[in-house]
Amino acid sequence: MEKLSENWISEGWIDFEYKKYLLLAYLKGVEEKFKAVKLYPPLSELIAHYEKLSHLDKNRHQLKLSFPREMEGIDLKKMKISYKNTMQEDDVMKELGDIISYSLPKIRQQIEEGKSIYDFIESHLEIEPVGLTPIYQREGYALLSYAHSKEVYIYRYQVNLFQNSVDRFRGIALKFIAAVKRGLVQTYDKIKMDLIKKFSDLPNPSTWRIQAEHSIPLEESLLPVSKRLLLRHVEP
Repeated sequence: MEKLSENWISEGWIDFEYKKYLLLAYLKGVEEKFKAVKLYPPLSELIAHYEKLSHLDKNRHQLKLSFPREMEGIDLKKMKISYKNTMQEDDVMKELGDIISYSLPKIRQQIEEGKSIYDFIESHLEIEPVGLTPIYQREGYALLSYAHSKEVYIYRYQVNLFQNSVDRFRGIALKFIAAVKRGLVQTYDKIKMDLIKKFSDLPNPSTWRIQAEHSIPLEESLLPVSKRLLLRHVEP
C-alpha cells in the first residue's frame, strides 16, 4: 500500500482486524522504501500519523466526532439536523481504542527506523561554504553532489520565516537550476562565478557545497536531508 489515508482510523469499516490489515500493509510498503533508502515522503507521513493518533488517544472524546453517522431527522423549528451513530458507541470506542493501542507502537518503531537512516545519511554528508560567506544568507545556492560522481546539482535556496500564535520558525525552499559536470576547470568556485554572471539579483550569493559519501536517492533522501542540514548552517 503506497499511502494511508489521513483519516484511515475512522474511515470505512471500524474493525480491529481490518484496520490492522490496512496498517501492516502500509508499514510493509514503508519498510520497502526505507530499505531502498527512500526516506521522504514516508517518514514525514509516519510522523503525521503518529501525532494524530497520539492526539486522539489523549482526547478520546473527539473520536465520537469521527463515528460514521446517518441522518435521523430534521427539526424544522430549530432548523437543525439530528444524526444517529450507525454503531453502538461503546463498541466503537473500544474497537478504536484497541486499534490506536496497537498502531502507535508499530508506527513509532517505523519512525525510529527512519530516523536512524536519516542520522546515518546526515553523518555522511560534507557541507562547506564555497568562497567567502556573505552576511546575508537567506538566499543563495546549494551545490549537491556525490563523492563517486562529477555531477553537480545546482539549487537556489531561500529561507522563509513563519509566525504562528505561539512560535516563530524557519523553513527553506530549494529550486532546481541546472546540473553541471565539475572538473579541473569547472570547479565549485567557477560554478559560483557562472551563477553570479547569470543571476545578477544575487551579486554576492551565499553558496554551499554539500557532498554525499554514499549513493542515495536524490529526491527522496539527499535533497530533503540536505535542506535541513543547510538550514542549520545559514543565518536567519
